[in-house]
Amino acid sequence: MIVIPAIDLKDGRCVRLIQGDFGRATIYADDPVEMASIWKSKGAERLHVVDLDGSLAGIPRHEAVIRDIVTQTGLPLQVGGGIREMRTVEAYLGMGVRWVILGTAALRDPEFVRNACREFPDRVILGIDARGSQLAVQGWTEMQAETSVALARRFEDARPAALVYTDIMRDGMETGVNIESTRELAESVEIPLIASGGVSGMRDIENLMNIEGREIFGVIAGKALYTGALCLADAIAFAKSRRKGGYVPEQEIGAGNA
Repeated sequence: MIVIPAIDLKDGRCVRLIQGDFGRATIYADDPVEMASIWKSKGAERLHVVDLDGSLAGIPRHEAVIRDIVTQTGLPLQVGGGIREMRTVEAYLGMGVRWVILGTAALRDPEFVRNACREFPDRVILGIDARGSQLAVQGWTEMQAETSVALARRFEDARPAALVYTDIMRDGMETGVNIESTRELAESVEIPLIASGGVSGMRDIENLMNIEGREIFGVIAGKALYTGALCLADAIAFAKSRRKGGYVPEQEIGAGNA
């Protein structure tokens, strides 16, 4: 399992929302590119970047910042927020973004999502955001009746590179990952699953890795990294060494928290 730091962009800054509420945003860095470089120095293997302003507007708002993160860090990026047209997909992939995340478009324009998966194999991730049993779209401001499992199954034959499943009620709360819903979704489809929302510390990394039946491909960590509740270097080391039978937290060898 890979551990992926999150960078959410709002008004040019790196922020974290509480339960997807744009009115409850905490600024953690004025320079997202510098923040991305810090996560790289801590061992990040990829970054999860969301254009929050773009998700509301329906068009990208932070292309320049995202381009700078790509060029200055060299890290693989998975980017979401406001990607509703093929030309936007092409523009992001053309600037070096490794994967685009399509969420709202899956419900509003499913044929676009299918075309994107077909045109750019292994470069499209399906974003599934849910509040309870309901899907959330348009920057989490609108609810839909379809369930997460139903949506994932509907696009399984399109063969997206992965699913990012976010429990909005836990996002930014550091209350723990929704293990049951994550397990249910992972068992329902053959698409690699990336869990998101509620990571509070190392226990969540361990709990996800302990899910039986289907391996969880990755986990996105946001607020816990910014508050220091989770050390990125430790989490990555744990995930890498779990099957090798040995793990020593970096704090014990003088590294300190991220």
